[in-house]
Amino acid sequence: MMIHTYLQKCRHLIDVVERQTAELQQAAQWFADTILAGRMVHVFGSGHSRIMVEEMWPRYGSFPGFNPIVELSLTFHNLVVGANGQRQAMFLENVPGLAERILRNYDLSGQDSALVISSSGSNVVPIEMAEEFQKRGVKVVAIITREHAERSTSKRKDGLKLSDFADLVLDTGAPVGDAMVTVPNLDTPVSPGSTVGGALIINSIKAELARLLTEAGQPPKVLTAGAVVGSERATELFEAAYDEHAHRLAKLYAQVGQTASLPTQGPAGAPI
Repeated sequence: MMIHTYLQKCRHLIDVVERQTAELQQAAQWFADTILAGRMVHVFGSGHSRIMVEEMWPRYGSFPGFNPIVELSLTFHNLVVGANGQRQAMFLENVPGLAERILRNYDLSGQDSALVISSSGSNVVPIEMAEEFQKRGVKVVAIITREHAERSTSKRKDGLKLSDFADLVLDTGAPVGDAMVTVPNLDTPVSPGSTVGGALIINSIKAELARLLTEAGQPPKVLTAGAVVGSERATELFEAAYDEHAHRLAKLYAQVGQTASLPTQGPAGAPI
């Protein structure tokens, strides 16, 4: 049965993610350092990688400290064709310079960190997002599908990929092309795996990060269902978490356009 085949492939993804425990711990530590400093972890993904952004925050079992950067022009898939269709989104995620325009909205700090998700690691905008973060001294964690990324051709003229601008690279474990199930008499595979592997990575980091914050004396305000803590407590947590998010976000707009928010390095790492 194809159902069993897919589930078996997903069990393999768990093994792949578990083998990256040391890397997951490092990512959690960097994110903890950022959040404990009162700053934010910037999370970006175009296309279906947007799913991982929203998996991190805000949703049940998550907490403030993350700045979800989601551009609707790159991620709004449900219309498929016509205005705001998929063709436009796929075109726009390979437009040079768009990443810099997005980040121009924020006053970034070397205390910040970033998580950039791209299964292929080969589209221009996520690559340039990571590049722009690094120019500003921000540590970058990348989530890619390693086998797929290695077989993919970068859309950048210089051939560089997301992994070339990451301080740490995490692998979803999905295969080349993402789809994991081969159906008899169908010449193309179905049922992707990068979303499953990516969610495993996101929530593994989230769990370890919650431990680090709690042990540091700053337990996170976790969005929690009323069925778990009661409706009154759940409401308190939601309001407190959203307030904290607003306060952290306010710092990202405090000095926009000032020197501190502009790149400190050129493309080759040379001072500007």
